[in-house]
Amino acid sequence: MTDIIKLDSVTKIYDRFTAVNGVNLQIGEGEILGLIGHNGAGKTTTLKMMVGLLAPTTGSIEVMGHDITRESTKVKQHIGYLPEESPLYENMTIRQYLEFFGELYRIPKGTIGERIESLLDALKLEERDKFTGDLSKGMKRKVAIARTMLHEPSILVLDEPNSGLDPLTSFFIIDYLKKLNAQGKTIILSAHNLFHIEYICHRVAIMKGGNIYICDTIDAIREKIGKREYEVIFQSDAALDYERQGDNYVFTTSDVAQIASLLQRITENDWALIDLSVRQSALEDMYVKLMDGETES
Repeated sequence: MTDIIKLDSVTKIYDRFTAVNGVNLQIGEGEILGLIGHNGAGKTTTLKMMVGLLAPTTGSIEVMGHDITRESTKVKQHIGYLPEESPLYENMTIRQYLEFFGELYRIPKGTIGERIESLLDALKLEERDKFTGDLSKGMKRKVAIARTMLHEPSILVLDEPNSGLDPLTSFFIIDYLKKLNAQGKTIILSAHNLFHIEYICHRVAIMKGGNIYICDTIDAIREKIGKREYEVIFQSDAALDYERQGDNYVFTTSDVAQIASLLQRITENDWALIDLSVRQSALEDMYVKLMDGETES
């Protein structure tokens, strides 16, 4: 796998505070890398340096073979960046908002409308002439993702793409990212939901105090610590082959793919999702141990 992003001894200092401390990281083309850690661990600062919004104090970052600080113009056209907070222009309709950014990206006029329709279809955004200020939080996040994808970047850098969303909308977005990766997109994302990270990512980097303490594959983490169970509780009027608890169906498994498949089925049939819980996954187990200081670097 060819490295598409390389961080070499990257440090970022704000006044006297070291936000990122000597980070080395390589991300392969077509990979999904998850970046996790407590608030203040350095995740957002690292992501902002990757996309050229912040310059490292020391060290270097290469994206597609170009130095992100010295050749940012060449690099940024290939990157789609979604910040954790991405307010929209609320007096514009969804279509107007995306057309505006299409012009900023200098996308040919004959292409903008076609690309917008394709993205909104994929994201299941049907009310295209509704003002963005009237949208739910989940719909606003979908519009922000459409804007991030508008110029067809090959690299996506996403800071908490499903923050604060309901479980089904959140899973829809994660599943959409997985489909984009299957089309060849390289994706780097931070998230607090470890089930999503475990479901979508090839590798996970855990940050603490500005350092990356662990960077490994999900399979390797599972092998070291073992699998844990996930539980979905939902309601449906249909007669289904799942365990019943009162009015609810309950499904428990250690297979992430089976949980993902059930969530997809719940979405497609408009069943009511009551609860989705992770009985401490392998990733969560390692994460908790690290945050408690039990895992060595």
